[in-house]
Amino acid sequence: MTTTDTTGRAKDKAALRAPIARRPFFKLSDFVLEAILLAIIVLLAFTAPGFATWDNAMNILRNAAMTGIIAFGMTFVLILGEIDISVGSGLAFFGCLLAVVTDGMTAAGWSAEIGVGAGVVLCLGIAILAGMFTGWVRHALAVPTFITTLAWMAAFRGGAYLLTGSFPVTPYPEWFFFFGSGAILGIPFQAFVFLLVFVVTWFISRYTVFGKSAYAVGGNAESARLSGINVLGVRMAVMAMIGVFTVLSAIMVSSQIQAGNPTVGVTWEFTVITACVIGGVSLMGGKGRVWGTFVGVLFLSIMLNGMTLLNIDEYWQYVARAILILGAVLIYQVQAMNARRG
Repeated sequence: MTTTDTTGRAKDKAALRAPIARRPFFKLSDFVLEAILLAIIVLLAFTAPGFATWDNAMNILRNAAMTGIIAFGMTFVLILGEIDISVGSGLAFFGCLLAVVTDGMTAAGWSAEIGVGAGVVLCLGIAILAGMFTGWVRHALAVPTFITTLAWMAAFRGGAYLLTGSFPVTPYPEWFFFFGSGAILGIPFQAFVFLLVFVVTWFISRYTVFGKSAYAVGGNAESARLSGINVLGVRMAVMAMIGVFTVLSAIMVSSQIQAGNPTVGVTWEFTVITACVIGGVSLMGGKGRVWGTFVGVLFLSIMLNGMTLLNIDEYWQYVARAILILGAVLIYQVQAMNARRG
């Protein structure tokens, strides 16, 4: 290796350790989505019956938290230039696995606390291993994560039905329901978890070597490798991360519905990806912000809540989501083209 190569790698590593360059805080173009969201909130407050109430606001937060936690993990996946379509099925599988393990251990004489704890550990272990395997397959065999997670999607959904015999399993003790239905100072417990995951992932994306490495790999994996980044490690860690967040959401969903149900999570991957794209995360990789996903999750949750209150048919809500994701992609693509020309 030449002196020039060594110096170049040293500079690249130093750049990864440095904080992301700060942009001007009051840059109007960065707050277009926030402005639109505010306008929609004002509009719905005057047109949707019951929208501007505390109970409805808490309901929006509760629903946003369930998908939002996974969306923060999906943000990193999309930044890598990958996609994970197994999260909805994973949600069902891990919820059912947790219920079956808890039921089996309590039937064997163990306490419910030990049963739930063992189930959570098993779910996390499987999620992490599955994610790492997906990352390894992407790196070592060049198989797109879309293909691998398509296989996981089928396996997880089938596994959920096999574990439960196609029926909900309800083995949980009363204290477990707090995670899905409890509140602190009138605010849903899920909202606090949602905010905690947001803060952690926001910090990782902006101030850690791992976060900046994810952007580098998504921008150009070969250049990232040449600069000394462990591309395999980044891919495996990101895919494991979204698995952990899926388990976390599965715990809260199971707590809320008080069962492990193999039918939950259908189309969740579409909802999660839509929230990320609305928030400005590029499907091409290398671009996106956790804050944008946070706003995108709230935007989508408020839109769906408003349409429900306005008695808009559920099928039209799916059409609205499709329009939102296509519109967001087209807008950001036009902005990128204009930026290159400028």
